[in-house]
Amino acid sequence: MPEGDTVFLAGHRLHEALAGKTLRRGELRHPRLSTLELTGLDVLGVRTYGKHMFTRFSDGNSLRSHFRMDGAWHLYRPGERWRRPAHQARAVFEVDDRQAIGFALHDMEFVPTSDEDRLISHLGPDLLADEFDAAEAVQRLTADPSRPVGLALLDQRIMAGVGNLYRAEVCFLLGVLPTAPVSSVDASRAVALSRKLLQANQWRPEQITTGDRRVQHYVYERTGKPCLRCGTRVRSDEIDARFVYFCPKCQSD
Repeated sequence: MPEGDTVFLAGHRLHEALAGKTLRRGELRHPRLSTLELTGLDVLGVRTYGKHMFTRFSDGNSLRSHFRMDGAWHLYRPGERWRRPAHQARAVFEVDDRQAIGFALHDMEFVPTSDEDRLISHLGPDLLADEFDAAEAVQRLTADPSRPVGLALLDQRIMAGVGNLYRAEVCFLLGVLPTAPVSSVDASRAVALSRKLLQANQWRPEQITTGDRRVQHYVYERTGKPCLRCGTRVRSDEIDARFVYFCPKCQSD
């Protein structure tokens, strides 16, 4: 599942490619949206919040989309071969010098731009927002002290942007197992680490938590490999049908 920094960077690139330009071609390949005529509209800009993206148009509406597990936006030059199958394309936007193709997008809605805030009102503070409210995130995180921290970190209603990768890495850096209760962690540090990791990677395609491009993660997807700190083999398990990764020596409950 893409993390919030992936969506942020995709939104920035989409904004740079499309904002202020007129759509020569605008298609939404979704049963509920396929009859909408977007060709001729100007793209005003692209906004992201957590893992949600809003593409704004000159008619006062926005396209809301979510990546979920497999979604992505690709940018191409006109005539360039797409890197994913055409049947996965859900949005096709073309301006004079670029094509923006949204593959396998989810939760697509075409809504008044004025409704954007309502659609994300259930989410916690956006970890990559300039006005990020850390105190609000801490309050939401500690509202259920018995909840496993590994589940709480993924809950977008607490803070928006953490996915499975950062969940694993934050738990490792906190020194707790993902199954440990929220009450056992320093909630302020958990929030600060989450924001720090996303900010460190928001302008690059790689998601490096170790500071070393050769071994980019402490535990995420490193099952059976030695822990970078103690040498114990990293283990994995499932929580709520999602894999978690941890060092049984460096992390405790």
